[in-house]
Amino acid sequence: MELTARQVALSVLVAVHRGAYVDIALEKGLGSVSLEHRDRGLVTELVYGTVRQQRYLDALITPYCRRPLEQQPFPLGQILRLGFYQLRFLSQIPDHAVVHTTVELAKTAGMPKLAAVVNGILRAYLRDQREPSLPPDLTAQLGVAHSFPDWLIDLWLPLLGRSQTEALCQWFNQPAPIDLRVNPLRSDRPSILLALQQMGIGAQALEGLPYGIHLPHAGIAIPDLPGYAEGHWSVQDRAAQWVTYLLDPQPGETIIDACAAPGGKTTHIAEYMGDQGQVIACDRTASRLKKIGQNQTRLGLKSIQISPGDSCQRPEFFQRGDRVLLDAPCSGIGTVHRHADARWRQTPAKIAELIQLQAQLLDHTSTWVKPGGVLVYATCSLHPQENEQQIIQFLGRHPQWQVIPPKATSPLAPLAQESGWITLWPQRHNMDGFFIAALGYG
Repeated sequence: MELTARQVALSVLVAVHRGAYVDIALEKGLGSVSLEHRDRGLVTELVYGTVRQQRYLDALITPYCRRPLEQQPFPLGQILRLGFYQLRFLSQIPDHAVVHTTVELAKTAGMPKLAAVVNGILRAYLRDQREPSLPPDLTAQLGVAHSFPDWLIDLWLPLLGRSQTEALCQWFNQPAPIDLRVNPLRSDRPSILLALQQMGIGAQALEGLPYGIHLPHAGIAIPDLPGYAEGHWSVQDRAAQWVTYLLDPQPGETIIDACAAPGGKTTHIAEYMGDQGQVIACDRTASRLKKIGQNQTRLGLKSIQISPGDSCQRPEFFQRGDRVLLDAPCSGIGTVHRHADARWRQTPAKIAELIQLQAQLLDHTSTWVKPGGVLVYATCSLHPQENEQQIIQFLGRHPQWQVIPPKATSPLAPLAQESGWITLWPQRHNMDGFFIAALGYG
């Protein structure tokens, strides 16, 4: 069974190498076989860990190979990464078991003549267990040691310094936490905590968020947890929950969510308003809006109106919203712990395109706000050009607008910077990386 788990992991890594997104490839891989829960967990750990630690693993493996990994027969590189990941990071698996199953994996992958090579490389590493030699350049040092591309290290070093950059990378290399958001229209936090604790799950209330719960990795699929099917709660990271608190929608208002799919913040807005008023959920991808409809039904919400369309071109919303949320398309580099391949997929060129789109969306969605209303701009990025610089440039184009800091009584107030906006750094705040700014005019 363990060998089968490793075969599935290898098939997923091969798909990712050929361009598939890791979460989609993993879901497809797990859906194609029947594995016990323990082995499904092993597949997930192997896939996410190997992709996340790819640069470090390659530096670890290279001294034991005659040729660089990219020049090795395919998929030998993926097989070696799987083996080295287990030897280096999974202490619960005996070394002899890792060597044996990795050698067998080479055989079943159609590489029987290279099985002896795999065996020799793994055993050579076990004999000396050397850490990879790091380059003299600081950026490359940190990039190899923590398995990040150089451009991300270069982005964070001037902002954070070495120690905080390392702390951020280390945080991103841990499994992503799971947070829940209670639906107060159908349940309450004490009841949900009790139901989870009765199942032996040590869930905890999140400080500062009255409807937030931290869920340890329970070994149970999310839909199988008590209260999910009944709409008592949703999965939403604590950082994302703060966005609605800054928006502060009130009962009876019209709220427009400009880039709503898949709808976590949309449903939170409706719950926050007591489901009284109108929440217009916009997104240019109609298929992604279906998820909002499904969650609206599950959560028992009636105030959400789904509106497909490009939010760069919606003149019909001119001055219609009391409050507008622009949760902008972004690089997502504040959530690379959740998306193991994101650190390798994103590039400065792709981010430059996103920055242009964000500016267009800001300019257009600002016209949707009624005089005296509020526009909240949010990203799950830690890139200043997507965040602070985007707001500074918007204010330069629209001097009648200004940043609205959180009220002194708001739990967000301690998180706000002097400028009034909020940057959530994972290594400091123990949550996803986010940027949030409230803007007003008139």
